[in-house]
Amino acid sequence: MPNADIRIAVMAKAPVAGRAKTRLIPELGAHGAAVLAARLLERAVETATSAAIGPVALWTTPDPGHPAFCALAARHAMTLETQPPGDLGARMLAAMTAARGPVIVIGADCPALTGDHLQHAARALRDGNDVVIAPAEDGGYVLIGVNRPLPDLMTGMTWSTPRVMAETRARIARHGLRAHELPALWDVDTPADLARLEREFPELAI
Repeated sequence: MPNADIRIAVMAKAPVAGRAKTRLIPELGAHGAAVLAARLLERAVETATSAAIGPVALWTTPDPGHPAFCALAARHAMTLETQPPGDLGARMLAAMTAARGPVIVIGADCPALTGDHLQHAARALRDGNDVVIAPAEDGGYVLIGVNRPLPDLMTGMTWSTPRVMAETRARIARHGLRAHELPALWDVDTPADLARLEREFPELAI
């Protein structure tokens, strides 16, 4: 169905000082890191909703009642869901399962992600691909879309390493999945990323 809705799940951590963007606290301070996290989250939500490919859900941790989450949900007419316990794979798999159909899962750390990328990913799923993925320049990925839950791509993975994308490609091949890759993008995880953020997205920089 060429115009079928594709749901979007945004994985989001509450922008709490001392708990958000902790690797950037030495550069920005706890408050500054939390402010940056909130700005990146708002951009991710605006990108997801502006793509207009289907309903958007904000998958939150640790508390869906955090004011930042509630404000975004009210402004953008999103649903709020709570991430379950477990590693990143378990939490993304929960979002995939809850969608009950095609879904694109994104985080909140990639300001370079646009509505065009999401629309491209949606077309890839509508074209019959089992999985669509946007690699990250650091070796992970910033977007994954599936037409059905794929536990083989989510379980037993060592997350937050430069090998995530390579291992995901190997699993896709091993299980005979039809896949489509988008161009690689970059996310904001380390102090080295802050200078690039200031150059390319000065409105988000602290």
